Amino acid sequence: MAELRDLTATELVAGYRDGSFTPVEATRDVLAAIDTGNGDVNAFVLVDHHSALEDAAHSTERWRRGEPLGPGDGVPTSIKDIFYTRGWPTLRGTWLIDEAGPWDVDAPCTARLRETGAVLVGKTAAPEFAWKGVTDSPRHGSTGNPWNPALTSGGSSGGSASAVGLGMGPWSVGTDGGGSVRIPASFTGTVALKPTYGLVPMFPASPFGTLAHAGPMTRTVSDTALLMDVIAGFDPRDWSALPTPTGSFLDGIEDGVQGLRIAYSPNFGYVDNDPEVDDLVRTAVGVLADAGAVVEEADPGFDDPADAFEMLWFAGAAKVVDAYGPDAIEKIDPALRLGIETSGRVSASEFLDATQVRMDLGVRMGAFHQQYDLLVTPTMPITAFPRGQEAPDGWPSQHWTSWTPYSYPFNMTQQPAASVPCGFTTAGLPVGLHLVGPRHADRLVLRAARTYEKAAAWPTDRPVRITR
Repeated sequence: MAELRDLTATELVAGYRDGSFTPVEATRDVLAAIDTGNGDVNAFVLVDHHSALEDAAHSTERWRRGEPLGPGDGVPTSIKDIFYTRGWPTLRGTWLIDEAGPWDVDAPCTARLRETGAVLVGKTAAPEFAWKGVTDSPRHGSTGNPWNPALTSGGSSGGSASAVGLGMGPWSVGTDGGGSVRIPASFTGTVALKPTYGLVPMFPASPFGTLAHAGPMTRTVSDTALLMDVIAGFDPRDWSALPTPTGSFLDGIEDGVQGLRIAYSPNFGYVDNDPEVDDLVRTAVGVLADAGAVVEEADPGFDDPADAFEMLWFAGAAKVVDAYGPDAIEKIDPALRLGIETSGRVSASEFLDATQVRMDLGVRMGAFHQQYDLLVTPTMPITAFPRGQEAPDGWPSQHWTSWTPYSYPFNMTQQPAASVPCGFTTAGLPVGLHLVGPRHADRLVLRAARTYEKAAAWPTDRPVRITR
């Protein structure tokens, strides 16, 4: 039998159902993977062996009786250390938060995971207040990549991506305010979905407002859909939460892309990609065409909205830091402080101007999707760079938005977007394929992602963790 840490959530649940193994056995193997590998990558900031094994024992008994609580019962699961998790501190990578708590509230996604019987093993690393596209923080240090721990895992959900990639649990829940599940998915060769805004409720409300989404991080598209079945759904604590969806996100996932109209934008008309990224993504788009999609090369036709995004982003960051007192800004990540000082102290008029850019972008993309069912781009123009850096060596800017041009525009428009692995460079580093749908077309995005994954025989043709 393969090591249980290497199985997907879907495979684990099937094994629990037919009695091949138990949640206790799977959890023990995942905890062993964490004990062995976390020192190399720093994916976890908290691991609770006792609680996890206790939850796994309860799940094992439920499966023995044939009474699982839900589709995730017994699946070892991690939570990004941004979400409230009852009984565990939520430190968000900062020294501004007192570990003493109290910690007596679950975020909506945490509550849904408990309700389905998931085994919570621990909390994963994030940059301070999840503010940037790499994962390093003053409190917890930096997080490395499963394929090379000397490189970044990306961010801000880099701890979750590395955990999933290394078999430290088959799935995790992250946040995405400008690419934060998709950036690390691309860098680590994993799968992630930024759902339509409001589909996965948030509490407390993010300081980054309606840019911030919560979403699943997994190794396969089917697991992504299954985790969406767990965490999506109305929560009254989120004023912007959408109604609970009907049916399963697995419904129709195997229906293919025959006849879908797909726009392929190699570079938005203004991005310079690594040549190997170009080649791998173009090949992946060919797979979708061979599967029956009608693919046309077309750009959405907007200018880079980075300035407006950063104004909205750092205004939120300023608000969250200000809540900790007038001297708090002296105690945070220096790069975060610089961003707040240069872009976050804005007038109401400037904020509204940035909001107008956002609204115009949403109108443009709404019209674009009248012509095309999906937009496909690279997830990232580059591959992972050295750990602990804000940007690649020699990059013209230290702003994380300068090397994530394909992700943050779709936080501004609140559209669903997924990243799936589409191959490796000659240096052995993963590259991601980015699939974007119109708002509320999450199932369509997952269907196209699954079509590509299946046709490309991905990820079964690769190791799912470092071999030591």
